[in-house]
Amino acid sequence: MFQTGDISLFLSTLIFGLMLGGTYALIALGLSLQYGIARIMNLAYGEVLIAAAFITFVLFSGYGLSPLWSLFIIVPLGYGLSFAIYRVMMRPLVRRSGGSGRLEVDSILATFGLLFVIQGIMLVAFGGNYHSYFYLADGVDVFGTTVAMNRLLSFGLSVLIGGGLYLALTHSRWGLNLRAVALSPRSAPLVGIDVNRVASLGFALGGALAVAGGVMISMYQTFSASYGVVFTMKALVVVIMGGVGNLLGALVAGLLLGLVETFVLVYVDPGLTLAATYLLFLMVLLWRPEGIFARRGN
Repeated sequence: MFQTGDISLFLSTLIFGLMLGGTYALIALGLSLQYGIARIMNLAYGEVLIAAAFITFVLFSGYGLSPLWSLFIIVPLGYGLSFAIYRVMMRPLVRRSGGSGRLEVDSILATFGLLFVIQGIMLVAFGGNYHSYFYLADGVDVFGTTVAMNRLLSFGLSVLIGGGLYLALTHSRWGLNLRAVALSPRSAPLVGIDVNRVASLGFALGGALAVAGGVMISMYQTFSASYGVVFTMKALVVVIMGGVGNLLGALVAGLLLGLVETFVLVYVDPGLTLAATYLLFLMVLLWRPEGIFARRGN
């Protein structure tokens, strides 16, 4: 028989896992857009996220600006910066590849270098120490479990942004163009779609989601300048699990990863959370490389 304490612990672990998974889903959605639409595997994705966390930290600690208001500054900034990176750095690689598989290799090498540029700037500006700030850390009751308001707010924003974007991508002409390029970039021009423009918009939109995730992560987690690679790997795990280009799959896989990490943290060992993440990644690559939620034969 289950004891009351066991049920309470399970319920609290489930709630925390879903909340963490909501943020992972939003973060992975951005990487999925960048790779699915622009065909760019962005290894600097996590560094962009951490840079947003540091900007939020500076705006809150130095100027008293709430992370919620910071979103209205950082998200457009992330969109514009990502758009510029694609136009200046990635578009020449696209032209040089000529539609071949060379683009993926070149983009990995280019963004690998960009990773160290962004990380180096953050290390010079903030050092290698961990940073955090106190924001809405008071607890609220959720189904009998005390949850910090900042975590609850982060989850709510992730659901709102991720769900809204999914609806926009699946129920609008704009979203139809993005999905057409993701599905068949060579056929899209035949129906009047500017592939280069759509790819740049998709890459920029992915960057905007990365910085939005950075703002939310900063509200309840400590972070450092060298922590970006962890979020890049987690986003990549979610994208592979959900199926490359499968937006709904990325959302569901993000929730699943959050649950796996939280249950391992509580019931197994806190030091094995990253190991569990990568083990799950290897299992998917070996037994379901097209993604857990992808349709076979696609």
